[in-house]
Amino acid sequence: MRSPTPENDAEYLIDYSTQGRRIIRDLRAAQAAIQRVEGLARSKDGLLEAAADGQGGLTRLHIDPRALRLGRSALGHEVAAVLRAAQEDAAGKAQEIADAAESAAALPEPLDETFVRHRVEQVARDLFS
Repeated sequence: MRSPTPENDAEYLIDYSTQGRRIIRDLRAAQAAIQRVEGLARSKDGLLEAAADGQGGLTRLHIDPRALRLGRSALGHEVAAVLRAAQEDAAGKAQEIADAAESAAALPEPLDETFVRHRVEQVARDLFS
């Protein structure tokens, strides 16, 4: 986006505002997409499966009855590993969405008081010339 000139100030502000609304819309879409994320994991033997949402919450855990043969301690370790892997998968997917949204959400630097002062001075010069 080019810096405004006295001839295109109104157009610049309209474009800036339009771009801001687009960015807000895209960020809301990214937020909704993250809420739909599902991370999945399965144990090496396929007896345990887990799913987690984009916030890392457990949404599903399936334990095949044959996994009970592992014993309480081994089963506990396996369940924890599968849950952690599902959460990591979900976190990775959510991070990809967030990174894409962040890179698309770049507005130009806002105009500062220096710009306004120069613009007012220019208008005053034009009036008195």
